[in-house]
Amino acid sequence: MPGLKFRILLDSKSSEEVFRDLHISAEDNFESFYKAILSAYDFSGDQMASFYMSNDSWDKGHEISLFDMSYGEDIEQIQPGVMKSSTIGDFIQDENQKIILVHDFLKMWIFLIELQESTSETPAIPKTILSIGEAPSEDSKSSDDDSLQFETESETEEDEDEFGFGEFEEGGYDY
Repeated sequence: MPGLKFRILLDSKSSEEVFRDLHISAEDNFESFYKAILSAYDFSGDQMASFYMSNDSWDKGHEISLFDMSYGEDIEQIQPGVMKSSTIGDFIQDENQKIILVHDFLKMWIFLIELQESTSETPAIPKTILSIGEAPSEDSKSSDDDSLQFETESETEEDEDEFGFGEFEEGGYDY
């Protein structure tokens, strides 16, 4: 099987473009790919993560997760793949295949990955072949950067009860 060269762009708030090019065997699994990406960005591997196969519009498709998360689910449904048992080459459907990697679901580090080319040279281990821009510290993004904003009690209507209903009218319901 050939080697694959991918460009991995870190989606961040920085105005500086930060990306890495990796060369990996098409026979490697996604866990090896994940570890190579984390190494290229000096990130730790102590968080949950998933790859999502994507299209030209960067829509999330089939999920390949770090661990098997299918406990007790309907076996007739399409289950997410598991990185350790999913071979990269089996998921390449396009010469410019796009993949999304979400690392750390609380901080939501998102990597946009695009296949650059298939090569006849097959690397024995994944290699970073190009490094552009300074990667931010993994701790530089807090889990509340994109947090949901919850309505506080003082912002709710004064005449609503705890369930969001207006005041109960005298007389009740007609049965």
